[in-house]
Amino acid sequence: MVNSFDRFRAHPWHGLSSGSAVPGLVDAYIEITPFDAVKYEIDKRTGYLRVDRPQGSSALPPTLYGFIPRTYCGDRVAALTPGAKIGDHDPLDVCVLSQQRIDRAEIVVPARVVGGIQLLDDGEADDKIVALLESDTVFSYAKDLKNLPNAVVDRIVHYFGTYKMDISGDTPNSIEVLGTYGAEHAMEVVKASIADYDETFPVHDRRSTDR
Repeated sequence: MVNSFDRFRAHPWHGLSSGSAVPGLVDAYIEITPFDAVKYEIDKRTGYLRVDRPQGSSALPPTLYGFIPRTYCGDRVAALTPGAKIGDHDPLDVCVLSQQRIDRAEIVVPARVVGGIQLLDDGEADDKIVALLESDTVFSYAKDLKNLPNAVVDRIVHYFGTYKMDISGDTPNSIEVLGTYGAEHAMEVVKASIADYDETFPVHDRRSTDR
């Protein structure tokens, strides 16, 4: 018998799984690709993608970019970021590297966590988890962020350090890059974001699905 819920699209944030083996292996819901000159962002009410803004400069995203479903950056995530007043109250962001061109969004990508970038955005913790397409054998050698080429990591750091910058120079950059971290700390951030989500959105407030 078909469940009546099967006729409806699951909300990408609340209705999809965080992954089959969190925190090391996660599912990433992709909002934008390295070929998008416009930043798209999930509409939290409907679950559809909404146009946020054109990219602020000529730089395009260096990786697939989205979030891990059923995560939330609250107090536990903020506690892992020096100087953070609060989390940014959004799902946990994730960047996914693949050696093949993936040029469509609104897809779910199984991804292996290898590290992250520690950011403050106006005092809010705004971590960017770095992960690798789980089935991509080209990256099978990399178990940690330090195993990736420096040029790859530097490009990701530079993008997120400047992607909200006002190129006219009239408005100060709200982003402060604190540094990068490896797989062990990244998995702690993922676990903290899942705990923040479970506290913020109790199970009786949402349809339960297997994580």
